[in-house]
Amino acid sequence: MNEDSENKNDYGDQFQQKSKYIRGNLPRHSLNQLIQPKTYKTYENITARIALPKPEFLNSEDFWNVLIRRVSTRTFKKEPVEQNELNCLLFGMSGLTRIYPKFAFRSTPSAGGLYPIEIYPVIHNVKGITRGIYHYDILHHELECLKEGDFRNEVMAGCIGQKMTYKSAINFIWTAVIERSRWKYLQRCYRYLYLDCGHIAQNFYLISEALGLGACTIGALFDDEINKLLEIDGKQETVIYIGVVGKKRS
Repeated sequence: MNEDSENKNDYGDQFQQKSKYIRGNLPRHSLNQLIQPKTYKTYENITARIALPKPEFLNSEDFWNVLIRRVSTRTFKKEPVEQNELNCLLFGMSGLTRIYPKFAFRSTPSAGGLYPIEIYPVIHNVKGITRGIYHYDILHHELECLKEGDFRNEVMAGCIGQKMTYKSAINFIWTAVIERSRWKYLQRCYRYLYLDCGHIAQNFYLISEALGLGACTIGALFDDEINKLLEIDGKQETVIYIGVVGKKRS
């Protein structure tokens, strides 16, 4: 292997080095509020809109027991997930918690309060909700149905054939709208995108455990295939991570 081909394979090392902050040499740019990307993504051409009620939280679970019991689950029952369980998962991952006239905090932190992560539930087995690809409208706490149908085979193929995606009740696809973070943090934004998504994924695990659901996250995926499924370009917006959830097998 020659030096050029070796350099092509160390893109992770290059990213880590090139995105460092160095004292006395910090990147300088002014923030133009006129071109700041929108904080919330919504769709116009949807097949259905489902308004979600305020989540009903259980008070019987001790936080430390939830933390200790948390484990990745890859096998699921055929029993459907309840709508309130889906509701709690969505709100707990990215719901608005403290709302002010020009800004709203969410249930997870985000670098600079820019919140670049979007959530697409691919629903297979939720009581009372049609199978399909949905987008979580965070501002209005609603589900937007983008496509109706059974997309288990497509998701499984995009996740390198991992069967848990086929057997789960819901696959949550987490994407990043890159410019929301890059607008402020330039190339260092990529560090923060993955951190932000990690915060959401940890909440996903803990909420699932508190609800008695099984959950697992997936980083091994064919990016272009999942992006194509969601009809996003993979450049301005791209898949980052996937979470699967369903009723635990006893």
